[in-house]
Amino acid sequence: MSLLQVQNISKAFGGVKAVQNISFALQAGELLALIGPNGAGKTTTFNLVGGQLAADSGQVLLGGKNISGLAPRAIWRLGVGRTFQIAQTFASLTVVENVQMALLSADRKIFSWWPRAAGHRRSDALALLEQVGMQAQAERPCSELAYGDVKRVELAMALAHDPQLLLMDEPTAGMAPGERVALMQLARRIARQRQMGVLFTEHSMDVVFGQADRVAVLVRGQLLAEGTPQQIRADARVQQAYLGTGLVLEKQK
Repeated sequence: MSLLQVQNISKAFGGVKAVQNISFALQAGELLALIGPNGAGKTTTFNLVGGQLAADSGQVLLGGKNISGLAPRAIWRLGVGRTFQIAQTFASLTVVENVQMALLSADRKIFSWWPRAAGHRRSDALALLEQVGMQAQAERPCSELAYGDVKRVELAMALAHDPQLLLMDEPTAGMAPGERVALMQLARRIARQRQMGVLFTEHSMDVVFGQADRVAVLVRGQLLAEGTPQQIRADARVQQAYLGTGLVLEKQK
């Protein structure tokens, strides 16, 4: 059984059919990229999986359980983590305190008094930071970090409740080319280690074709093609859909 199954989901906003009968599956330990021109339905599809939107029809299954219509927090409790296009961290807190806050939320103790919270599962927080290469900067305020490092802290926070599925919304937006590849290589390694599925939207084609196991291409709210990066790169329909968009589908140097 696939970790995630999206079955014929559709969503319209007034007369605009944003998503039309889209289906795909994601296995544990796999990275699946959702790509497409602007207005293709990527964000809508992503938010239908995460619960930010409710589908008009179709369903989303997580480990065989129908999660369609559940609130984002309920879906998070079932083991779905998320990172955002603009990193969501507490700038005034230290790196380790940010991860401790995420652990407090995972343990349903977010309203604990701060003197108790400051010591909450510190060793676990440091272990998560070690996984993302940020343990050495544990005592620095997040406000002092380079943006690429902030994204690593956000990833550690998303891992705090041990998700089985991680949703990454344009994870490398605003990052330098080298940082983009390094972050997704890290996400790929963690996904393999934890057997965690990763669904991500991305505009950087070097990241998509270099790090994704499979790619799903959306055009005008419909699934145009799905396959390995090599299959997608060679697909004539995909090449035609991207003509004039400025996106490069050839292998990056």
